[in-house]
Amino acid sequence: MLRGARSDTLRLTAFFCTFMLAIVGLGVPLRSSAQVRIAVAFGPPALPIYEQPICPGDGYIWTPGYWAWDAAAYDYYWVPGTWVLPPEVGLLWTPPWWGWDNGVFVFNQGYWAPVVGFYGGIDYGFGYFGFGFVGGRWEHDRFYYNRAVTNINVVNIRNVYNEAVTNVTVSRSSYNGGPGGIVARPRPEDELAARERHIRPVEAQMEQISKARQNPELRASMNRGRPPIAATARAGEFSGREVMAAREAGAPYQPPVNRESMTENRGQTAVHPNELPPLQHLGPPNSGNAQLDEEYREQQDELFNEQTRERENLEREQELEHQEMEQRKASQPQTEAMERRHQQQTEELERRQTQQMEQMYHRQHPGRPR
Repeated sequence: MLRGARSDTLRLTAFFCTFMLAIVGLGVPLRSSAQVRIAVAFGPPALPIYEQPICPGDGYIWTPGYWAWDAAAYDYYWVPGTWVLPPEVGLLWTPPWWGWDNGVFVFNQGYWAPVVGFYGGIDYGFGYFGFGFVGGRWEHDRFYYNRAVTNINVVNIRNVYNEAVTNVTVSRSSYNGGPGGIVARPRPEDELAARERHIRPVEAQMEQISKARQNPELRASMNRGRPPIAATARAGEFSGREVMAAREAGAPYQPPVNRESMTENRGQTAVHPNELPPLQHLGPPNSGNAQLDEEYREQQDELFNEQTRERENLEREQELEHQEMEQRKASQPQTEAMERRHQQQTEELERRQTQQMEQMYHRQHPGRPR
């Protein structure tokens, strides 16, 4: 009996240690004033080969898929490419990219801006061929699509043109520099773009990232660089006819055996709710009473959904504050003070939710050691 109690204690301790890790998953938008260095000692897989789903409607802009890092799982995961409405008329998407820096692979977040900036020279396809974007352009308040490189239904979308693009994909590498990486440096126009006003990924993109991180099939260690969901017509819709699977991996991929010991993620804390580790269920109850176990599962689902809504609400509130600070052209000290406040809010949210999980565990496992 004592051995069983000790086993339960160890399992619970391990669960809450995992739950409480304040580590940052990638694909998460951050302000420059609160930028957290995310670095990994081994590189991401090559870019998979997949088809672009048809554009769902006028005004949508293609955002290519990429490999992100989930520190909680110690693994890369694929964020499927998708069509997204930009936050403002006239803005274009600069994709995120990985770069080799002083012995590690560092993630550079994507952003919206009036011009496309440097994205590592990575050939993401569909108009993003390493530099700039040739998949479409703004003309006044309308976006025109280049049918030569994007999948457009001209019955529904008439603002199109056809401009041939000569592009030969030499490498499917998903990172710049380092062993096997793309060799490219920012052009003068890329450096100018870096000084433009940048806007974080929109809510639809954040939803795409969140759903991708929660799907084990999108982890590189499971799909070996060939994700079953490579692209979606709309963000967050991971099933249906408009979901594209990868035809093949860009190159053979074998994850390192000891991934856990090869990550650089020290002294980092979550600033925003979407940087917290994914919420977890407590696991299937096993009280020996089927009716009681069903009640426990319903309680777990209810708590999981409630905590998800709490994170989403706080994220929206913080994003609105970000937008207000941008409009006011807030100073650097003001922005840093806001980020410190956001971090405190996020830490308090995590503490409260962890306590809720712990309390539910002990309610559903009476008599277990605390």
